[in-house]
Amino acid sequence: MNYKLPLVLTPQAEGGYTVTSPLLPELVTEGDSVAEALSNVKDALAAVVELYEDLGRPLPRSTWLPSSQEPIWFETVVSAP
Repeated sequence: MNYKLPLVLTPQAEGGYTVTSPLLPELVTEGDSVAEALSNVKDALAAVVELYEDLGRPLPRSTWLPSSQEPIWFETVVSAP
């Protein structure tokens, strides 16, 4: 299933990034680069979804995508040469 959620990438003093979401405070992951940090979000989100299911809590409604047939608007970080 696809979800939409805001992500905050915070640079760390020792290098790399920590990723959190103001919408899902339980989501925390990291990576040595932006690409790695964003890649790790998938596993972190899967763990949060499982946690919510185990607790019988619904995910916030704004994380749901209405249909796979509608366009998805999002912002991302892209590195270019």
